[in-house]
Amino acid sequence: MEMRDTLPPPSPVALAHSARLVEHVRREIAAAGGWISFARYMELALYAPGLGYYAAGARKLGPEGDFTTAPELTPLFGHCIAQQARQILSLGFEDILEVGAGSGALAASLLEELDRLGAAPKRFLILELSADLRARSRDLLAAHVPHLMERIAWLNVLPPAFAGLVIGNEVLDAMPVHVVRAADRGIEEGGVVASRGQRPFDWSFRPASGTLHAATERLGLAPGYITEIGLAARAFVRSVSAILERGVMLFVDYGFPAREFYHPQRAQGTLMCHYQHRAHADPFWLPGLQDITAHVDFSAIAEAAVDEGLEVLGYTSQERFLVNCGITELMLRTPPEEAARYLPQAAAANKLLSPAEMGELFKAIALGRGVPEPLIGFGSGDRRHTL
Repeated sequence: MEMRDTLPPPSPVALAHSARLVEHVRREIAAAGGWISFARYMELALYAPGLGYYAAGARKLGPEGDFTTAPELTPLFGHCIAQQARQILSLGFEDILEVGAGSGALAASLLEELDRLGAAPKRFLILELSADLRARSRDLLAAHVPHLMERIAWLNVLPPAFAGLVIGNEVLDAMPVHVVRAADRGIEEGGVVASRGQRPFDWSFRPASGTLHAATERLGLAPGYITEIGLAARAFVRSVSAILERGVMLFVDYGFPAREFYHPQRAQGTLMCHYQHRAHADPFWLPGLQDITAHVDFSAIAEAAVDEGLEVLGYTSQERFLVNCGITELMLRTPPEEAARYLPQAAAANKLLSPAEMGELFKAIALGRGVPEPLIGFGSGDRRHTL
């Protein structure tokens, strides 16, 4: 029995929604001559207007959704980010731009802590493409920081220029990826075709070309090796780098440097789907009802930024970044004697820090322009040499 056969059955309404997205994708496949790249399929499955996973109204984050992010677990995560943000803002910056704010949990805890420190930004900009998540983040922020709402603005596109701090938590992993395979006859790209079987779609490989072929060929993959190439994430980092006149980009996500990402033991790639807090590897199961992600190649992210003139200011594990930002001291604001408050917080912190949970798989990377001093989040345990 496959993992997806044990997943909770969707409601009739959810099934109907998925069927509409399937038909939408089928029409695009037909218009393209019977084949689309997996990157295009992933884009449609996640972001097709009104139909994609992030573009429709179902709850995605938290206990009622399909997965839980660090800010959803505990405000301690945002409070730690605030310590790093305060240092960056103290260098003469006034603005923060969060990319993909989700429910608004990170923005709320970050702004609460910065306000407590007397370091609230002049403007807090949120780039969020999902209308549903924009509405939810607006409601959450209005409840948590009502006195700061006049400083918060939502964007549909990147501003033409920006100076300050750019934050993205679990953003890069949700960007469409190309799937490639090293074959005896050369590099092949994974694509999607319509199916008449139980699944609505199937894989179909054809020779890779252009930028994708070049990016894959340089990896020297062994025949049969299947993996992902995140061209969209690299392009996004280049776009943000181009508008960043001065400041820092801080990304926290799960992934590896290139030599670990493309390790021989990872020969089937990192593609993963999330549905009601269960993970499986079939991206064609009920499109539109599940998240589809891939791990981040942080070496490629760093290279994309450096190509635009930025510096890599730090790279480390989430555990080391949070410890450097003072998570232990922040926890002690709640006395251990107050068990009802302290114990849930301690359990959440353990999940953030434990190497067996999020502490090692998740990484933090800082990329900047015109920032002269070391960042506190990378004061110890910096792994830039591994990139």
